[in-house]
Amino acid sequence: METQKSKVYFSDLRALPGTSLPEKLKKLIRRAGIGDIDFDKKMTAIKIHFGEPGNLSFLRPNWAKAVADVVKELGGKPFLTDCNTLYVGRRKDALEHLESALENGFSPFSTGCQIIIGDGLKGTDETYVPVKGGELVTEAKIGTAIMDADIFISLNHFKGHEATGFGGALKNIGMGCGSRAGKMEMHNSGKPTVDQERCVGCRTCSKNCAHGAISFDEHRKASIDHTKCVGCGRCLGSCNFDAIYNENSSAVKELDMKIAEYSKAVLDGRPNFHINLVIDISPYCDCHGENDVPILPDIGMFASFDPVALDQACVDACNAQEPMPGSLLDDRMHEEGFCDHHDHFVNTTPDSGWEYCLEHAEKIGLGTRQYELITI
Repeated sequence: METQKSKVYFSDLRALPGTSLPEKLKKLIRRAGIGDIDFDKKMTAIKIHFGEPGNLSFLRPNWAKAVADVVKELGGKPFLTDCNTLYVGRRKDALEHLESALENGFSPFSTGCQIIIGDGLKGTDETYVPVKGGELVTEAKIGTAIMDADIFISLNHFKGHEATGFGGALKNIGMGCGSRAGKMEMHNSGKPTVDQERCVGCRTCSKNCAHGAISFDEHRKASIDHTKCVGCGRCLGSCNFDAIYNENSSAVKELDMKIAEYSKAVLDGRPNFHINLVIDISPYCDCHGENDVPILPDIGMFASFDPVALDQACVDACNAQEPMPGSLLDDRMHEEGFCDHHDHFVNTTPDSGWEYCLEHAEKIGLGTRQYELITI
């Protein structure tokens, strides 16, 4: 029996005089059927990443306002939300998180709606949600404000990611909606190790470790204490010398599977809708306090009721592009001994395996990777 394809709607980034990209996004999500949801007086969570201060590739507040405006036009009561982080940075508690969001331009004035940090002041305000069909997670730990919402919308910056290959809808939903304890549960299958021959003692990794797990010997070589390490992977992304790696070959697969299962917990049982903006395609997550040259050119905006089909469509669109000269991807492809995986995200971060997440999401009934692309 042939799997029914999900509809994914696409619009490019051309904006002729007399229109604008936010208006174009509004048109796209209306055509994609967001109005089929009953928003009347419903609390609507718009899950977004506010960006770590110093990063300039996160989605601008203007995009969030476009979505919030449509929700309000349809009778809904939108709010922007995200949950606190595990690692060193300025989004690990609600006070710093809100300050970061404001610094990056998110406010009721710029977006037309309030900001609520989903897992509360210290990241401990969580709801235990059963995962139907879960293999690795029995109960997901999700930010309570997110679970209290009547309707869930994800507004996602689609880009590369140092652990999962790319970050799109499922990454923003699954990892993003996990409380601090939930994030630890997703990450804890992989504890990184240092290749001391490659380590130059720059200490960048230790500056990015929130748990004091990294120390240095008399030769300035790093080592990681696995009793303190939570497996968040920040040190892997921060090392410029490829000196940190994951010994557990199944860790990436388990992380991806847990993200899929956490996404299932968030979405089950209530209306949901998803938007990916494939722009400023940085090689790493917006959780970094910096962003590199985009690895690919801007592509456009995508929307769907199916987050699995949405992510697959965006991957396919990215892999149809040519790498940006001077980017990390371009550098990787010109390294000695380069092995071409014919996949831009795997070529950028060879130890990642993004397909595990979509395969598992499809298996547990979160959506399908088969899609029909409809251009608006």
